[in-house]
Order: sequence, then structure tokens, then C-alpha cells
Amino acid sequence: MMNVLITLTDVEPAVRLNAQLEGGGQVRTTMVSPLDDLRGTVAREKPDVVVVTGGVLDPHHVALVRELQWMDAAVVGLADLLDPETAARCRALGYADVVAKPVPPEELAALVRRLLERLRLSRLTGLVGDSAPVREVLVKVEQLAPVTSTVLIEGESGTGKELVARAIHKLSPRRNKPFIAVNVGALPETLLESELFGHEKGAFTGAAERRLGRFELADGGTLFLDEIGEIPPSTQVKLLRVLEERELTRVGGTQAIPVDVRVVAATNQPLRELVEQGAFRGDLYYRLNVLSMYLPPLRERREDIPLLVRRFIREFSAQHDKVFHGVSAEALQLLVEHHWPGNVRELRNLVESMVVLAPGREIGAEDIPAEIRHGGVARRLPVPVGAVLRGAGEATGRELEFIVRSLVELKLQVEELRRRLDDDHRVLSQLTAAPGGWIAEVRPGGPGGVAAPVLGGLAGAVGRPGIEPPGAAVPPHTVTITPGMTMAEIERAAIEAALRETRGNRRKAAEQLAIGERTLYRKLKEYQLDIAEEPGA
Repeated sequence: MMNVLITLTDVEPAVRLNAQLEGGGQVRTTMVSPLDDLRGTVAREKPDVVVVTGGVLDPHHVALVRELQWMDAAVVGLADLLDPETAARCRALGYADVVAKPVPPEELAALVRRLLERLRLSRLTGLVGDSAPVREVLVKVEQLAPVTSTVLIEGESGTGKELVARAIHKLSPRRNKPFIAVNVGALPETLLESELFGHEKGAFTGAAERRLGRFELADGGTLFLDEIGEIPPSTQVKLLRVLEERELTRVGGTQAIPVDVRVVAATNQPLRELVEQGAFRGDLYYRLNVLSMYLPPLRERREDIPLLVRRFIREFSAQHDKVFHGVSAEALQLLVEHHWPGNVRELRNLVESMVVLAPGREIGAEDIPAEIRHGGVARRLPVPVGAVLRGAGEATGRELEFIVRSLVELKLQVEELRRRLDDDHRVLSQLTAAPGGWIAEVRPGGPGGVAAPVLGGLAGAVGRPGIEPPGAAVPPHTVTITPGMTMAEIERAAIEAALRETRGNRRKAAEQLAIGERTLYRKLKEYQLDIAEEPGA
């Protein structure tokens, strides 16, 4: 049962609202007089919604609203006079909604019930936010959960697609059955069918015993297929058949096995465009896209960022046993204004690092990485902060904090300098382009440890930094790009150069090209490249 606390600042609307909520059931109400200890009552009752029936801008009410923001509770205010300026100020202070008096008690009760339902869904699903896009997602989750049709969730990486899939499962009649999640993009093509559909003993080398696939493990429940756009064409056909026939055949088997599974698929790629390009089967797309949902990126719902930051600070303060102090208004504004290419996942990781690195005090603007403060892109430490702390030896307190911060800032500065040098090199190369043709050298060990094709010299250009002089020897394992070459020819040449650079090692070549190993195998087959791996590669 959810709790509503009503202040008796204005007695008449408070009593009428209390009667409406009590009559509807499933809500426990508490009324508190202005003479009572309001903060003590809030701490004791832990309300889900607080209704302030008057004096919405009184200092003691404003202080209460700010405290309730950290308690995952919503506040509704009743104002004697409500102009646009007052409404905007109340929302900035943290009121979930403000309405002008007099207000019919049934309308006010309906507003409170809507807030309670939204809070219930948010806590059940883990989706945090009060913006219109999040409200729409919560409504859709509740609508889609009771049925058994397949669902396609689209959105950028880090927006919470698996969280939504789990929410659909939790609210569905299948909630007591298994929820199995599998990232099809992370599985090698040779193992994908076995992972999904299982295999019989002796089906292939190493198949020492029968193994159940993810479909059978999820029987009666929900199967979440993440990165569905990465699934190879051969598996697309078999997946379509399982979805259509509701039965599967294990690899190496002959018996059809019935399965009762609800499939929820997710992708960060535009599947419709992949269908038009011939990279994804149209019939499978339409079979998956029976019900669809779009998760907006964080930059399209910036008003949710303060709620997320507070939620993550509470979570990580408890997890790391840190004193809870919150975040300054200046720091919060910087976070709201950031672009967040990594979406909620990036924000969550950043908040965790700030909670760890700002012990015993409020998180301030100085705790935010320089690139976010200056409008750039956040970059995280490549090793967990915990590992740094464990290896810090005798350093403690402020000394340890200074050491870790200095390391973070130094790494950011080095990476920013490298990025600018790379940008300058590319711009210079483009400005000096001529019909003679480019040389694109595949160099290992680029930024982040991943190699990338880097534009190099141009035959005939003399005396400029980064440009090969006439007659200069072309480095080994390079790709020469000349006018008229197709993208497929360039791609084939880049893959071949990377393989020769890594002496045929597929894994290292995939890392250099910044593509998945399964994608590389598909390209090798497509371009009919067969470069044997050398011993010791």
C-alpha cells in the first residue's frame, strides 16, 4: 500500500482530498498540522506523495521539497494564485505538479493517483524519469506486458533497452518463469545457433554432450535478444522459423521441440534501413516488429538528469559505504547541459566515480571531468577506481584523493592532445589532396589501444608535415586509395592489410579494424580472402 501525506495548511482541500483517497482504497493517508513536526512525520511515515495544501513557496515547505527529492517521493502543491512565473519556480524547486485553488477534490485525487501509479511503475521497472518520453515508455510497458506478442525495442546504446525488457517480463503473466538475456552480437557466428537452439551430442567437434539452447532455457518465460541487427543471415532464417512455428530443432538433431517463449528483441541500429540495404530479412523484421517501442537518448530528456543523478548518488553512497552529501547546483547544471553520447550508462558510471572520489563532502563542479566542464566528451579511467585505491599503499584521505584526481586529469589532457593532433593531420591531408592518390596506412596501437586507418602521404607533395616526399618508400602493409575505387574495394584492401600486419591473426585484425570478430569472418567470406595465420601470431 502506498502512502500519501497531506498538510493541513489549508484545512478544507486537505480534508476533502483525504476523504477521496480513503474512499478509493489501496492508499494510506496521513494528515499533519502546521504545528506538528512536519519533517519528523515525513521521516517516520516515508510517504510516496506529499500534498502541500498552501504556502508552496514558504521556506519550510521549500526545504522539505528539496529533502524529499532525495527520498524518491513526489510533491504536489496547491497555490492560492498560480501565474506562469510561480509555476515555473515551483517546478524548479522540485514540485512534481502545482495546481491553483480552488480545485475539485476528485480532480486532485485523480492527479495524486496518477503520480502514485507512475512511482509504482518506476520502482517496479527501474526506469527513472518524469519527462514526457519516460511517461510514454512506462505507459507502453504496462500496455505491452500482458500480451504474448514479440516486441522490438529500438534506441541508442546505454538507453536502458534491457531494463525495459525486464520490466515487460516483470509485469507479464510470465513473471514467475525464466527471463533469459543473450547478446547475439557478442557471440561468434559458429556458436550462435548452438547457443540459441542447443545441440545434440556429437553434432560437431567438441560437442561431448547434449546442450539446451537459450530458447529451451526460457521455455514459458521471456527471451531477450540484444543487438538483433548483428545476427547473420543464416541464423535469421532459423530464428524466423522458430518464431513462426513455435518449435525448434537442435543443431545436429532431427526432432522438432515445441517451445513457449515470448521474444523481446532490441537494436541500436535502424533495422528498417538494414532491410532496405538487404542486410536484414524483411520477413524477420516484420515478425519481430509486431509491437515496437523507442527509447529516447538522454539528451532528449534532460529534465530527467537531476532525478537520475540523485538516484545514482543514493545507490553508490550506500554501495561504497560513503557519507551521503548530494550534489551542488552548479555541478548538476553542468551534467544537465552535457551531450551524453553514452546515455544513461555513461551518466551512471560518471556518478559512481564522483561518489568514490569525493568522500565526505558534496559533489561539486570541480569533481566533474574537465572535458564535461568544457563541453567535450567524457572519458573514463581504463581501470576501476577500486583497483587504484587498493594499490595506493600508505596514501590516505586528501593525499589519496589528490593523487587519483591528478591521474585522471593527466590522462584526459594526453588523450585530448592526441585527438587534436589526429584532427590536424586529417585536415592537412585533405587540404593537400590531389589526383595522385592517397596512402592509408593501417597502424596498430591507436587511441584506446585500437588501430585505425590513418591518412598518410600523397605522391608528389613536398615539404609539409605528415606528407610523404617524392620517391619516399611506401611503408609495408599499406592501402593505396586512388580515384574511382569503390568502397567495397577499399574495405577489402584495408582488411587484407590488417591481416598481413597481424600475420593472419583474425582476432588482432578485428581489433585493429575496430569491428567484431564475427563481422570480420563474414567479410572474409564475402571478399574470398584466405590469409593463413602464421605460427606465433
